[in-house]
Amino acid sequence: MAEMKAKYLGGLQVECEHLKSGAKLMTSPQAGTPAAGETFSPTGLCAAALSACVLTMMGAYATKNGLDIEGAEIETSLAMGEEPHRIASITLIINMPPKGYSDKEKKILERVAKTCPVGNSLSEQLVRELVFNWQ
Repeated sequence: MAEMKAKYLGGLQVECEHLKSGAKLMTSPQAGTPAAGETFSPTGLCAAALSACVLTMMGAYATKNGLDIEGAEIETSLAMGEEPHRIASITLIINMPPKGYSDKEKKILERVAKTCPVGNSLSEQLVRELVFNWQ
């Protein structure tokens, strides 16, 4: 059974629906095309999925081990490549809240961030940069 569906609405707009919850999101193309930048682009969603996955993995580890990462945020950017047209790089700037993490906890959380299934599913050619800002 399908988990989600996508419907082309015309004008380069696509509506995606999560079937179990009914949650919907729209996509529009990246900059430089008609209707660009009106909402998430498909490539932007890929980068957002990586960010969400990183935070989810870190959150799961934190919950299991009595750490608090609430308030952690990721600033996400991507760069496109050509031949073939693709996402060439994704940079995640991970801003951690000031919670007094030990050096050991920081090292473990940084390692856990690199274990997310979305990241493990992306091409080896994709350059991924994770930058941690510990406050």
